[in-house]
Amino acid sequence: MKIINRYVLKEHVGPFIFSLSALTSVVLLQYIARKFGDLVGRGLSWQVITEFLLLSVPFTIAMTLPMAVLVAVLYAFSRLASENEITALRAGGVSTRALMLPALVAGTVVAIFMLWFNDQVLPAANHQLAALQTAIFRTKPTFALKPQVINTIKEGQLYLRAGQIDEGSGLMKDVTIYDLTDARRRRTVYADSGTLALARNHRDLMMHLYHGMMISAPLKSNDQLNRIYYRQDLLKVAEVTNTFQSIDADTTSKGQREMSVCEMQAALNQANLAYQHAYADSVLAYWRIHEERASALPPRTDSVYHGSGGIGALYCAVLHKLLHVREAQAAEVPPAMAASQVVRQEPGRRAAPIAGHPRPSPGDQQPGAQQPIGRPGRATLGPAPSSGLNVGNSMELSDASMRLNEAERLRNSYSVEIEKKFSLAAACIVFVIVGAPIALRFPRGGVGLVISVSFAVFGIYYVGLIGGESLADKGIIPPFWAMWGTNVIFLVLGVLLMLRMGNEGVTARGGSFGEMMDATRAWFAQRGMTFGAPRSGDGT
Repeated sequence: MKIINRYVLKEHVGPFIFSLSALTSVVLLQYIARKFGDLVGRGLSWQVITEFLLLSVPFTIAMTLPMAVLVAVLYAFSRLASENEITALRAGGVSTRALMLPALVAGTVVAIFMLWFNDQVLPAANHQLAALQTAIFRTKPTFALKPQVINTIKEGQLYLRAGQIDEGSGLMKDVTIYDLTDARRRRTVYADSGTLALARNHRDLMMHLYHGMMISAPLKSNDQLNRIYYRQDLLKVAEVTNTFQSIDADTTSKGQREMSVCEMQAALNQANLAYQHAYADSVLAYWRIHEERASALPPRTDSVYHGSGGIGALYCAVLHKLLHVREAQAAEVPPAMAASQVVRQEPGRRAAPIAGHPRPSPGDQQPGAQQPIGRPGRATLGPAPSSGLNVGNSMELSDASMRLNEAERLRNSYSVEIEKKFSLAAACIVFVIVGAPIALRFPRGGVGLVISVSFAVFGIYYVGLIGGESLADKGIIPPFWAMWGTNVIFLVLGVLLMLRMGNEGVTARGGSFGEMMDATRAWFAQRGMTFGAPRSGDGT
């Protein structure tokens, strides 16, 4: 059995390497084509461009690695089935499910590698790439002038027009310079000829002008004009060009996609803590408003602050125990926070709840008053308060609600990024479970099967991933289902196909791509008959 397992794995290696390199190249070229305009014309060295290309590879691999797993599984099992090797193995007592075991083990190994890659390599590369892009964007384009055109030397300050410009020697003829640097006056410089060249620092522009005059006039006086004639003049314009200067990535802040899982988990805990603080403030302001309206208050509930938890917290805890990695913790609740949230008890009144989950009765709510946030999960605002309420408390409630919305948005975004790292890694296993049964059911599908199924699965998976991320950021669906929904759908589909394995045709006479299309049409036709659709030719 070990020989068979090694043989099955060997069939996957070639297609996996080829598909990974091909898909990565295509996606990378598409990304470079979008960024090409930001790279050319800035005088960048080939080392900088090469570094940009290399740093763009990791986030491309993060998308194409699960794709390569699916392509390899489809191609390998389709080839084994089309050449009747599956039939021979089944005749020898080897089940088709047993043949999937080495592919599942390999997919699990790839998933573990991808989780490490997404957690360590990808954030570091994204951080370096972000710093490099910032340095590139700060680099001004290479300075260039065109004859018979008003060229911008410095936007809003200095413009130049020359009748002739020799690019080799920098010699100019019939030169006119419009100087708008001084806001109180305008100056125009004329010259019969001149030369231009960059200074030694390659950032300043030096212009030697010959046989001309300068005309200046103040903006507030129309009857004054100054005219100066000269034989030779030197005009220096600073910071015309700017050479590339690298930025140390350690000195720049990290974005969400530039953090490891534990770093994002710590940020998520902070966002969750800020969310609960804002929720407590909103409830406090709400009950202050009700106290002013002499509302009956329910019994006080204690403040409860809980961690965010989730798969990220579990992952960081495992790393902390196994690898002794320092576990990032969210800041503790300041003692002043709890003290500031206590409502002073007045004679004849009960203390109002300051946080938790208050459940006011319908009789406690007064018309026109703002309602508190119902529970820590989604921020909502009630109607505007009536004029009889304290404006300060009403503004306090609105401010707390705004902070609650912002904290919820930030919390969701961190949760989405954490779940995405794990869901992309798990997709390597899910695609094995989906791809193998499809390839065995249509053994003669060949390249057409591989391409069609791959495009269909990729399209559904990544559209669901992108759409789920957008919905989760807006708080419409939970981050877990936003990132794991497509995995769950394909996993259920793969398990159903695996349960029917053993009934597929594995001979050379069936299972072609055309048969797959015929089977699909027959399935839809059968469903139509089931729902009462008339048969063709019945005339009804």
